[in-house]
Amino acid sequence: MSFIIRYIRSFILLELLQGMSLTFRSMFRKKHTLNYPYEKGPLSPRFRGEHALRRYPNGEERCIACKLCEAVCPAQAITIDAEPREDGSRRATRYDIDMTKCIYCGLCQEACPVDAIVQGPNFEFATETREELFYDKQRLLDNGDRWEEVLASNLKRDEPYR
Repeated sequence: MSFIIRYIRSFILLELLQGMSLTFRSMFRKKHTLNYPYEKGPLSPRFRGEHALRRYPNGEERCIACKLCEAVCPAQAITIDAEPREDGSRRATRYDIDMTKCIYCGLCQEACPVDAIVQGPNFEFATETREELFYDKQRLLDNGDRWEEVLASNLKRDEPYR
């Protein structure tokens, strides 16, 4: 008897009709896709994107050249050189990140005692050449200036979990 039922089902193409009804029902539902370059989905405040060096509100850079981020980086992508300043404090003279080595783990951000190095919300930083992915101190500071408002709000929202 089951052989006859299978034969009838295959003859009237029941599976095909079920698939077409599913397609017809979903045509009138709300779409789940985004038109990417023009519409962007929400990002978590903990999203780890492009790196940035932050400044204090008075314009002075936050990095105190403690080199903790360089020491904790598992990919050894960060290079820091430091010199003492006239007032006795230390500041980084060179802060380079090789983004081709970076694994975006966020350990540099967690190790920083003054929240100088952070990973921002920018994920659209594709380049034409490999050399453009070697970030120097000035480029990192520019990223920090560009994204400071978003970076500060993300750090504030993440504060209870640190």
